[in-house]
Amino acid sequence: MKIAPLLAALALLPLTACEQAAETAPQTEAEVDAAQAQPGGGDGRTLIFSDEFSGDSLDRTKWNVVGMDFWVNDEEQAYLDSPDTIQFLSEAEGADGGVLMLRPVYRPGEDTREDRDADFLSGRVNTRGQFEFTYGRAEARIRMPDATGVWPAFWLLGNGEWPDTGEIDITEYIGEADWTGTALHGPGYAGDAGIDDRYYFPEGSDVTDWHVYAVEWEADVIRFYIDDVMTMRIPKANVEFFGEWAFDNPKYLILNFAVGGIFPRKINGIEEPYVGMPQETADRIEAGELAMEVDWVRVYSAGE
Repeated sequence: MKIAPLLAALALLPLTACEQAAETAPQTEAEVDAAQAQPGGGDGRTLIFSDEFSGDSLDRTKWNVVGMDFWVNDEEQAYLDSPDTIQFLSEAEGADGGVLMLRPVYRPGEDTREDRDADFLSGRVNTRGQFEFTYGRAEARIRMPDATGVWPAFWLLGNGEWPDTGEIDITEYIGEADWTGTALHGPGYAGDAGIDDRYYFPEGSDVTDWHVYAVEWEADVIRFYIDDVMTMRIPKANVEFFGEWAFDNPKYLILNFAVGGIFPRKINGIEEPYVGMPQETADRIEAGELAMEVDWVRVYSAGE
């Protein structure tokens, strides 16, 4: 880091006793976050949301936690607001300080939904009603586990009936470590008919490394990036070939760690002992080996 000439000159002046005794006030968490967050996606950006996960608990002014009532996609977990499923590390190898960990745990008999009766609990957080935005760049630095049938994701969702107000899947991973997916869902192109693609990591890298997953969302195009490499570009005109453009309304952020379900099953074909997930992965969850680690999340305004 270069030292400004003026600061260098001041450093040579003698200090008074008062100045020597003065202590610099410790930075607030917000100041630390602002210092760590670097402009993403070019000039003319304003950082409009960030969480560096530098504390020891979830910032409830930014995030909501989803509970057991929620269930979709034949997933094999229930979500629970618990220190068991939503954890923090003050530091982790390769991370820029603190880390959020969404962790599945093996807890048969604790699911309150009889129609699901999941053996697993996990974590899911979102910013709905706390922070929503229309157009800009959303990015997160994430490390995933190598385990067949896990389904962690970082994505954006609109308010209203799904898929009418759109879904942007920035990264969606189903347990094959050499690739991760991106997708758009909206009216006429949802579920299996979604507009999606895969990104295969170059040799020597995979999802178990730290990567920055990002989306650049504009009024007439959406672009996906991994480590600043564009992996998919979808113009509005292309989307409207399939259905209505559903990306002109506010969306909120979601981080979640699902296990099993219809998407992993569609790829790996596993039906037993869990939908989309083998016993080996269940054993690793029971052993406490698996987590989705999130170094930080940042959102910037649209470029000028």
